[in-house]
Amino acid sequence: MTTTTLRRLRPGRFALPATVLLVYLYILAPVMFVAWIAFFDQDIIVFPPEGYTLKWFAQVWERRAYQRGFVTSFQVAAVAMVFGVALGTLASIALVRYRFPGREAINTLLLSPLIVPGIVAGTAIYVFFVYLDNTFEWEMKGTLPGLVAAHVMLTLPWTVRLISASLQGIDRAVEEAAANLGANPWTVFRRVTFPMMRAGIVAAALFSFITSFENLELTLFLVGPGRTTLPVVVLAALEFKVDPTIAAVAFVQIVIIGALMLITDRYVKLSRIV
Repeated sequence: MTTTTLRRLRPGRFALPATVLLVYLYILAPVMFVAWIAFFDQDIIVFPPEGYTLKWFAQVWERRAYQRGFVTSFQVAAVAMVFGVALGTLASIALVRYRFPGREAINTLLLSPLIVPGIVAGTAIYVFFVYLDNTFEWEMKGTLPGLVAAHVMLTLPWTVRLISASLQGIDRAVEEAAANLGANPWTVFRRVTFPMMRAGIVAAALFSFITSFENLELTLFLVGPGRTTLPVVVLAALEFKVDPTIAAVAFVQIVIIGALMLITDRYVKLSRIV
């Protein structure tokens, strides 16, 4: 063999790709395992499976707990997305386009939910809601408005990151040209700035919906009777029995979230903000 051939066959050339492949397999193995179980034919999970079926997906919608959980999750995620994107857009414009005292502190505050564990945040919000109830008689714990308010806090950091990244990529010369041609500030924003930041807003809306829809840790402390989200319903079902119906619910969630993530990446590359 020539020296060039030996160099190509060195084990070191394959070490990095093999390591990356093993990491991906390690991360995706639970997802693939859940997807596999969702199609098992028997009620009790055993290996190897006796056969495969789609009946568990039909049974999901026959159980009212899953129906109510999905509807509640969808409602909370949709409302939190709207409020989170609206507030996050205004905050992003102020943080990117203006300089004022306390700007960095406000930016850090808006992004702080990203570094606070969900269990800690859920406990803190629950205690705060108890304080509001005892002091001002504002009933927030276990209510839909309280749950939405907490989820808005979850959506704000991602909205600020995505829209701020979108604003920083806008060429200010285009806006200045519009202003020089006689457009007032509102017209410049409506006709020039907003269309250029639309991709960031769409991505922020989709990512906010995903973050709220799949949240468990924070939501676990704030749900009430009749207002239980789908992840909490699945967790409660796991305490009694592990069957393919739970895997089917999880598989549907994975498909929905995966599709939304692909659409989000279409507008803003997730590698830029994650």
